[in-house]
Amino acid sequence: MELRVLRYFQAVALELNFSRAAEKLHVSQPTISRQLKDLEDEVGVTLIKRGGRSIELTSEGEYFSNQVNQILALADKTLDNMQIGQDITGSIVIGSAETRSFISVAQSIKALRNKYPHIKVNIISTNANDVRRNLDSGNFDFGIVVDPASKKDFEFIHLLGESRWGVLMPRSSDLANKDHITLDDLENRDMIVTQQNGFLDTLKDWYGESTKKFNIVATYNLLYNASLLVSAGVGYALCVDGIINTNQSDLIFVPLEPRRTAGTNLVWQKGRKLSQAAEAFLKQISSDIDK
Repeated sequence: MELRVLRYFQAVALELNFSRAAEKLHVSQPTISRQLKDLEDEVGVTLIKRGGRSIELTSEGEYFSNQVNQILALADKTLDNMQIGQDITGSIVIGSAETRSFISVAQSIKALRNKYPHIKVNIISTNANDVRRNLDSGNFDFGIVVDPASKKDFEFIHLLGESRWGVLMPRSSDLANKDHITLDDLENRDMIVTQQNGFLDTLKDWYGESTKKFNIVATYNLLYNASLLVSAGVGYALCVDGIINTNQSDLIFVPLEPRRTAGTNLVWQKGRKLSQAAEAFLKQISSDIDK
């Protein structure tokens, strides 16, 4: 299974048209058709439904397309990182949770690129569960996760700053004028919580069995989507501060009392050899934290 053939498949999966894919790749249409038929014979399943002027992917083809995108992204990143000259070059992929502590990471990236302008940094917004999967597979070099995310099997350093937990709610709510929110305030309220592994256990640590006082009606991966649910009246979102700008909006953030805070961590795979670009980033951010 050659990378060249996988790129043919990737182009066809994107265009859903052999002619456009061939034009994009500067090869003939019969070449792509023949190579993809050989690919289907190799994997033993039909990946593409051919019929008339249109084509579509089979369910196996959809799965294969997703895997091919990851394989090619990893191959491209590896090739970038092998181009080492006098300057440090290459690319770094960081999967990051939503946290205002990211500003310190951004400042370290700026300092890094001042030294090594040919390093490219790719930021992917995601959650701790996805960070773990992609660090395990090698798609990410680093992850940024908010406690209580598990750091088992990872090397990690604590980033500067903490975020405070609270509730994102409509300004029209009867709770919006409060200075802080208690568990009693949330009794029988519809709540939206992060789907991050370990968060429900954290709630039990905070409140014991009293967490059943409110009703979890939805979970979120990215807080921006949760904020839209709040605006639509689906429920109140338990979240950390500093992510959603509530100025001149219909939403307001009210902190929890007793005070609850969350730290943020940079994590990477234990025992895995980092590229030269990733090593340079780790050295930079560690130095910035120690200042």
